[in-house]
Amino acid sequence: MLTLMLVLSSSSGWAQKQKGSSLKTVELCNGSDHVSPEARIDGCTAFIEAGEGALNGFVVAYNNRGNAYSAKADYERAIKDFLEATRLDPNYAKAFNNLGVAYLRTGAHDLAIGAFEEALKLNPNYGAAYANRAAAYLKANAYDRAAQDYDEAIRLDPKLEAARSGRCWTRAVLGALQAALGDCDIVLRSETNNAAAYDSRALINLKMGQFSAAIDDYNSALRFAPKLASALYGRGLARFKLGDTDGGQSDMSAAKRIDARIDEAFVRYGMP
Repeated sequence: MLTLMLVLSSSSGWAQKQKGSSLKTVELCNGSDHVSPEARIDGCTAFIEAGEGALNGFVVAYNNRGNAYSAKADYERAIKDFLEATRLDPNYAKAFNNLGVAYLRTGAHDLAIGAFEEALKLNPNYGAAYANRAAAYLKANAYDRAAQDYDEAIRLDPKLEAARSGRCWTRAVLGALQAALGDCDIVLRSETNNAAAYDSRALINLKMGQFSAAIDDYNSALRFAPKLASALYGRGLARFKLGDTDGGQSDMSAAKRIDARIDEAFVRYGMP
């Protein structure tokens, strides 16, 4: 299925100097010079444990350390840090957004949606939070609600490629094929290695009966994501449609080894 492209929000505007803290520690916690997640965690931890500085500094440090833990896929620690950031500052929309991303990556869809809703209450113009909530709705198979959130995300931030890629997939599932095609084409003009967008455009071509074009796009998706079950299964369907029974069966069997319920997913997508 669609590879989720969630949008974490950093806090690059944090003051470069905090009372009692070294500039180097603050820079590490901010992620200056593209430091590793481990170095960022060390910097934020040092700042927090020093116990000196303004309240806002601690809020940002917990948020930044949460982002670093998320980068390491350590979502349990990330969630704890984002929760602490929101406890210290209940009006910090970025931390609620990031908390939602961490919840979503652990499969806690309802908690994720709740966190994104808090972010949007605090900042109704938060395009990334709309895009992330749309991704959560996609995981819950609520395609109409996902489409609405993607529309709002793109209205607020037309350059948010993650939202446009997600809307392409959502529109493809809902059957708005020409509109979906427009979204995917825009994404692929600037992101030629975007497996999710190729996968989405392939589904569009599959639904349109353009089976050779679908296979080409599935091949492109699999070049960048070799274990993408939806691309393998969809390519198998396209091969069946073109009379390649053996090739179709091989692809579909491979897809089901990765995701045993991928055939049920394609029924939801309108392609039994």
